[in-house]
Amino acid sequence: MTPLAKYLAARIRAEGPMTVAAYMADCLLHPTMGYYTTQSPFGAQGDFTTAPEISQMFGELIGLCIAQTWLDQGSPPAFTLAELGPGRGTLMADVLRATRGVPGFHAAAQVVLIEASARLRDIQASTLAPHQVTWADDSAALPDDAPLFLIANEFFDALPIRQFVKDPNGWRERLVGLADDTLAFGLSEAQPSAALDAQFPDDEPGSLVEICPQASGHMGEIARRIASHGGAALIVDYGGWQSKGDTLQALIAHRFTPPLEQPGRADLTAHVDFHALATAAQPLRAAYTTQGAFLSALGIEARAAKLAQNLTRGALENHRAAHHRLTDATEMGSLFKVLGLTRPDAPPLPGFA
Repeated sequence: MTPLAKYLAARIRAEGPMTVAAYMADCLLHPTMGYYTTQSPFGAQGDFTTAPEISQMFGELIGLCIAQTWLDQGSPPAFTLAELGPGRGTLMADVLRATRGVPGFHAAAQVVLIEASARLRDIQASTLAPHQVTWADDSAALPDDAPLFLIANEFFDALPIRQFVKDPNGWRERLVGLADDTLAFGLSEAQPSAALDAQFPDDEPGSLVEICPQASGHMGEIARRIASHGGAALIVDYGGWQSKGDTLQALIAHRFTPPLEQPGRADLTAHVDFHALATAAQPLRAAYTTQGAFLSALGIEARAAKLAQNLTRGALENHRAAHHRLTDATEMGSLFKVLGLTRPDAPPLPGFA
């Protein structure tokens, strides 16, 4: 058992089974034994590789999309440029490099990173030097007095989820308990839930559904700022318009592992329900597409060809493989989706049909 598994087992013996959300929160963010406080998750030597780590083109096109949106909204002289869950800071570094030629953009931008991990904040500070950056623990701490242009790449998939199984007598919550002193899934007693009935009206008994209360909280904070002051949000993640079934998964060294097997050492994620995000962001207008279609609409083919002119042999092959991985339907191109959010009276976002 991992140190965190021993801690969780003792907690369950003392307090009883815990929700999947509580389990995920401890696994990812426990201050001394959690995944993001003890592991180095990103890149080829870590457990997973995100799009900004695959190719600079991803962050460059995101940056130009944000800059064009800023121009389309009248180039406000002061705005917040924020990122949720910025990892090593690679995406924001590419955004800032791609937009340095946009007159007035950097002078108007206040860069704010939402990051809970002190270790990752140190890495981000090194990556983004010499840019002036501030940090916040939560979206509720974002500035509330200027337009907000926000990016979230693979942030919402790591937020704790709750799982429920439909029962003839209501809903039974999936819990993490013990079986022979080993972490194991179980179910609560059935309880009625008008909220779940309304959200999942057509589900049959035995079906499993997931909700993410923290996601709704973040979206509410983001939407309120954009609705009041203008701006936009770009959310990139894997999932679907309506995510159904058990999508909880764990990853170690780029390989899947059972979610209860290595708590504290494995990354835990779940598919993002983009319909739920868009609903929580009302009254903002939502645009939705695949990552491949989004990057293609922003001109990734032309950018890839330009970069390829200066590459040969292995570097050229790696570049072509990165382009394929980001956009092809058999890779990240269709698995990952993009949600764009603006005020209803704002010009349409670039990259969406």
